[in-house]
Amino acid sequence: MAQQRVYTVYVIELDDEVYSNARFRAANPDWNPAKSCVYVGSTALTPEERFAQHLAGHKSNAFAHRYGVRLMPRLYRSWQDYPTREEAERAEERRALSLRRRGYAVWYGV
Repeated sequence: MAQQRVYTVYVIELDDEVYSNARFRAANPDWNPAKSCVYVGSTALTPEERFAQHLAGHKSNAFAHRYGVRLMPRLYRSWQDYPTREEAERAEERRALSLRRRGYAVWYGV
C-alpha cells in the first residue's frame, strides 16, 4: 500500500534587500521594518528539502531563490499535516495573510 502524501506550510526568511523590488514592495505597503521579509509556501517535501530546492533554483520562486536566508520554523510549526494540496494551499494563503497583518513583508506562491 502506497503511503499517502502529507503537505505542510513553510516560511523562508528573505534578505531585506528583496524590499527594493517594486513588485514585492507594492504587495507589502504596510511592512514594519522591525519584522522580517518572508516567503510562504506549501509542499509535500520536508521544509528543509523544499528550501534546498529554492536555493538550487529547482522549481523555485525567484524571491526565495535569490533572497532566501533560512527557514523560520516558529512561524510555520503549527501549520502541518494537510491531506491534500488544495488544503495546504489554502492554509499557505491564510498563513501568508496573517503574517502580513502582523507587519511582515510577505510573498507567497498561491
